[in-house]
Amino acid sequence: MVSDNKQAFLDRTKQVWNPGKTQDWIDTGVDIVIDKREGYCFWDMDGRRLINMHLNGGVYNLGHRNPEVIEAVTEAMVYFDIGNHHFPSLMRTRLAEKLLESGPDNMKYAIFASGGGEAIDIALKSARNATGKRKIISLQNCYHGHTGLSVKTGAARFNEIFLTEPEEDQFVQVPFNDLPAMEEALQAGDAACVIIESIPATYGFPMPDPGYLPAVKALCEKYTALYIADEVQTGLMRTGQMWCCTGYGVEPDILVSGKGLSGGIYPIAAVLVSEQAGQWLNQDGWAHMSTFGGSEIGCAAALKTLEIIQRPETVRNVQDVSAYFEQALAEVQSKFPEFFVGIRKNGLVMGLEFNHPRGAELIMQALYRQGVWAIYSALDPRVLQFKAGLLMSLELSREVMAILEKAIAEVIENIDLTEG
Repeated sequence: MVSDNKQAFLDRTKQVWNPGKTQDWIDTGVDIVIDKREGYCFWDMDGRRLINMHLNGGVYNLGHRNPEVIEAVTEAMVYFDIGNHHFPSLMRTRLAEKLLESGPDNMKYAIFASGGGEAIDIALKSARNATGKRKIISLQNCYHGHTGLSVKTGAARFNEIFLTEPEEDQFVQVPFNDLPAMEEALQAGDAACVIIESIPATYGFPMPDPGYLPAVKALCEKYTALYIADEVQTGLMRTGQMWCCTGYGVEPDILVSGKGLSGGIYPIAAVLVSEQAGQWLNQDGWAHMSTFGGSEIGCAAALKTLEIIQRPETVRNVQDVSAYFEQALAEVQSKFPEFFVGIRKNGLVMGLEFNHPRGAELIMQALYRQGVWAIYSALDPRVLQFKAGLLMSLELSREVMAILEKAIAEVIENIDLTEG
């Protein structure tokens, strides 16, 4: 039951912010207005606690209001501000050095943005400059952002309304895990790049077939296209590796990071490029500018985030929590095998597949009622995105799994499985 205070606030919101999205959530039975937040929990404005298993796509890998990141940003604000994007910067250079140390060996330069969509645009423009070619190949049902070029690489769901459908001869999409289709798209030799999330997030985290990603990289080399790894959601230790793509044996030409790089405190994104992909920085360093890209305060947040992520105790916790969820999810699946039909998992990247056209949406609603927030995949409502944090405790993980089991039981009582 929505309180009078919350209803009044939601009505105010619809007058001034985003009426369509606000009403859609209300119609879906999710009336979240986030108030207090701490660790891997947040509280609704009515005081109800929710465990966050969405993490806003990985923004909150280190939890809400991580005290170490807050301290780093607070200290930085005593001396720094946003800075000036035209000039060399103490904090930007320090962060660039740390990112390049953490990245694949072939990375040469770091370029900064204020968010993931802008960073993807930088990556695509860099590939076009380096190759002198325009065609961009992505995956069907993918998502890489909402900005000018990035939105054209994604599913039609995100670009049709703005009349920004991709030009057929410049933006080509192929099915995931289909190597013949990828080679067919590349074989003319006119592609600047292939852009891939190693595990496509918005499509519900389908896992790459063994050898698929290295084979795509080999095809890129064969047909002189660059390989862009979109690590905005899958990077930063979420799979137990610093970067998901390298765990699959791929050294990309361009690597994009964002979301969790912010520590959940200050927006920042980054593009790591090889010497070839970054050659425009020497040709015309003014070709792309971003007023807030690489803000010095954001760099402080990112530097502390990188430090925390790479600590041995963080890596061990990721391994322990991942192992727990692997065992616990298998146990719960064994109790509901006709409905809970699939577990897609690599480290803390998890997608739960249900045998019903709207199965994950129904589970999302039941979880919300019982105190866990996780969201269904926008491009496949059968799959629930299930994202544990890097520092999440086993105790909280057990609470999540107990609630998940109850939620599945509740949904099964109220649906007809023959709809699946």
